[in-house]
Order: sequence, then structure tokens, then C-alpha cells
Amino acid sequence: MTRTLLLRGMLVGLVAGLVVFAFARWTAEPQVDRAVAFEASMDQAKGESPEPAMVSRKIQRGIGLLTGAVVYSSALGGIFGLVFAFSQGRFAVSSPRALALWIAGLGFISVALIPSLKYPANPPSVGSPETIGMRTATYFLAIALSLATMTLSLQLARRLTRRFGVWNGSLLAVFLFVFLTVTLSSFLPVIDEVPQAFPASLLWKFRIASWEMQFLLWGTLGVLFGWLTERDGNTHTLVR
Repeated sequence: MTRTLLLRGMLVGLVAGLVVFAFARWTAEPQVDRAVAFEASMDQAKGESPEPAMVSRKIQRGIGLLTGAVVYSSALGGIFGLVFAFSQGRFAVSSPRALALWIAGLGFISVALIPSLKYPANPPSVGSPETIGMRTATYFLAIALSLATMTLSLQLARRLTRRFGVWNGSLLAVFLFVFLTVTLSSFLPVIDEVPQAFPASLLWKFRIASWEMQFLLWGTLGVLFGWLTERDGNTHTLVR
């Protein structure tokens, strides 16, 4: 069963990657082109020639974007399937669709939303090349801390609901997650490398598009995985 859910998650992730790729070509890539043009204009204003790109924009927005979206989404889908297999029977969610959506919602919050509130996505020309290693490490650290606080809150939620009831226990678990997230994130370094002349509207649109792509990815995983799993369960019931 675990192997089946793993493969199903990877297949659903592949589909989600194609959906995200199409959406990114429509919403995010125009913002990237504007950011690249801004960077070129800044270099021209300084009298500097733009650095030659190692990979052309045509490849970046085409096969490069497609490969990155599909590989990332397929791997994430496999992890999603394993988490679903682990979660079955451990939480008070009986329907496969409800469980899949529940996992997708928590995954979006802990992996995508919370870390991006501390370190939001930035388009090209934002960020110094000298700090890329540090910025990458702190972002993954933010994801790890968010996942750890989410896991701890879920574990305590089961005990809190038994003691204080579902409503009060759930509220206490949510409060604990928010409190731990805010406290731990305050110890992470502040990174602000946005050039002063960078268009605020461009930065905002790019970050909104990034959140939309993450929401679309996790939403597709939750809806499609839950539908396939519930359909497979109904088929098995009919066969028996």
C-alpha cells in the first residue's frame, strides 16, 4: 500500500508540475522578464556591460522551467504520498479526500507560506550574488523550523483535544504553532537586498505569483491525490 501511495503521489506531482508550469508561464515569467530588463537598464546606467547569461531566457522559460517544475513537484508528490500513508488512522479524518486536503493545507502553510513570510520570493536583480549561500541556508532553516513546530503542534493537539475538547484543544494547538513560529523566526537573520530603485509593483506581483503557484501546487496535490485514493478505495470495495 505504501508503495502504491508513493507512486500515486509522484504521478499526481507530475500532473501538478505541468499545471504549475503553465501557470508560471502566464503569470510569473512576464515579471521575470521585467526584472531582467530592469537589471540590464541599471547596468547600462552605470556604464557596465551586462554579464552574458549562462543559459538563455528562451531555455529558462521553456525546458528549464518545465524540468524544474516537474522534478520538484514529482518529488514533493512522492513525499506527499508517504505522509498520507503515515497519517492514515492516526488522525480523526476518515475520508481519503479530507485527509489529502488536510495534509495539503498543512503542507502549504508550513513549507510554503510561513517561510516565505520571513524570506519572500525575489525576482532576478534582487539579492547579492555574494550572499546566495547564506540566503539559501536560512530559507531551508526556516522551512525546517516551520515543519518542526507544525509537527510538535499536531502531536500536542491530540493530547489537548482529549483534555479540553476538540474546539479548545485545536485553538490551543494553533496558538502554540503561531507563538513558536513567530518566536523562532525572530532569531533568524533579516535579509533585505532589494535595490532602492526597484519597482515596488513588480516585486509585489512576483511575490503574489509565487504564492499563487505554491497554492496551486499544493491544491492540485490534495484534490487529485484524494480523488484518486478515494476512487481506488471504492473500486476495491466493489470488487470485494
